[in-house]
Amino acid sequence: MKAKLIFFVIIIATLLLTACAPAAPESSVPEVCASDELGCAAIPDGETIKIGMGGPMTGDYAMFGLDISQGALIAFDQQKGVDKWKFELVVEDTQAAPESGAAVANKFVSDPTFVAIAGHVFSGESEAAMPIYEKAGLPMLSASATNPPLTTLGSKVFNRIAFTDATQGSAAADVLFNKLGKKNIAVMHDGSTYGQGLADILKVEFEKLGGTVVAYEGVTPGETDYSAILSAVADKKPEAIYFGGYIAEAVVIVNQMDQSGLEGVTFFGCDGTFGKEFIDKTGANGEGDFAASLVPPESAEKDAFDAAYKEKYGEDPGVLSAYTWSAFDIGNALMEQVAKVAVVGGDGNLYIPRSALVTAVRTMKDVKAITGTITCSDTGECNTAGPILYSVKDQAWQVVE
Repeated sequence: MKAKLIFFVIIIATLLLTACAPAAPESSVPEVCASDELGCAAIPDGETIKIGMGGPMTGDYAMFGLDISQGALIAFDQQKGVDKWKFELVVEDTQAAPESGAAVANKFVSDPTFVAIAGHVFSGESEAAMPIYEKAGLPMLSASATNPPLTTLGSKVFNRIAFTDATQGSAAADVLFNKLGKKNIAVMHDGSTYGQGLADILKVEFEKLGGTVVAYEGVTPGETDYSAILSAVADKKPEAIYFGGYIAEAVVIVNQMDQSGLEGVTFFGCDGTFGKEFIDKTGANGEGDFAASLVPPESAEKDAFDAAYKEKYGEDPGVLSAYTWSAFDIGNALMEQVAKVAVVGGDGNLYIPRSALVTAVRTMKDVKAITGTITCSDTGECNTAGPILYSVKDQAWQVVE
């Protein structure tokens, strides 16, 4: 009997304890993570929200990677963060090679605290990295990958604010034919996704206007002697040479034009040939040469950025490349979109729903930036402004009115 009484007491006590116990806490992971197709990036307390950037930090094209990363870092210096979490820009060297771009992308996506990509810098490496970021759900916003087909590949994650090569090629053709009066030109390129793509666009647009392309030649990047190709071009008697490519190869071409029979022929470059290094390495040979660039209109915001950039790096923005201001803009835009979708979980982690962030970047509208207003199309064209034409005068790039 006593044993039965003890048994019933235990049963009753157990029932009372169960009834009085607090309800099990709901999941500390936000509901948005369960409903997001790609889940959430979880950023623990004390960690940073990482945004990656891939670009050439060493080699012949390093001025682009350095300048664009430096411009973006100014935005990160001035950031507001999200709650108690800070953003971190992680820059990796690709040397502008597509295979390196893919390797960097794989490195970024292996770390779950990466949420977005400020870049990549060049078009070829961007295209190679796109499928990797697509699978992982990391939105890209490039300041400088301008090859037109990049936004026709069906990618949900690739976006850019730079003007495209289609816009630049058409504008350059118009200037060559209508403003400079050149009717017979040679078109050259470096064989890259960017350079050859731009050259092809220029050729088509120039011929549409009634001009004649008397020669179309490619050069091998990294070589120091293009005199044989230039001599062959000289035999066709062009009034100008249009070059799609980068500074390193443009410098060789310009410095060898006179000795190759191209004295007095106008050299017309692109945004890839704009920068201080072109002037430094061509000297008197570069006087009167042309390039395209993107310098934003004057504003209080631009003045503040210019001052911050010069104070930190000791030189003016826009000297190394045309994309200094665009880099600042993409850094700010990405941080702003992350802040919009981020949620603090009950466990003290910060959660960023990946699909929601991809959508937020793709659907940006009327986002104020130094280079213009960022509004994205459904394919990721978020272009803020068009190209501005420059010419070298007295060893300085001057705007051509």
